[in-house]
Amino acid sequence: MALRIDDISINTIIGKGSAISGNLKVNGFIRIDGDIDGNLETDGNVIVGENARIRGNLSAKAVIIGGIIKGNVLASESIKLLSEAAVIGDVISRKVQVEDSALVHGHCISIKDEAEYKRSSNEYLQSRAIKEKVSL
Repeated sequence: MALRIDDISINTIIGKGSAISGNLKVNGFIRIDGDIDGNLETDGNVIVGENARIRGNLSAKAVIIGGIIKGNVLASESIKLLSEAAVIGDVISRKVQVEDSALVHGHCISIKDEAEYKRSSNEYLQSRAIKEKVSL
């Protein structure tokens, strides 16, 4: 993954011991070492540290996961699950890399072709939205 110069500066840090309840929408690169109970959306990259816990969906450009996420992960460029990582939900990206001992309990959509990825991810998101509305 090629990084632009602005991709290497972390804009937001949620430190170890911090807890946030509610949805977050941030610009740029974010590192999480605390707990989030809500959805996280950014146009940049995300690092989920090994002590981090997220209960909600995560949407970003690229994601590196070392902690636990109970929710779906959508990244337009790439997702990397480190050996300590656990995702209980679906993983959707153009490139997915999973190290030994990492856990994914859900569906995985990984399509390299950008046009096909956009079509498939949009189709997936629409079907999820319909299922959520039906279950309300």
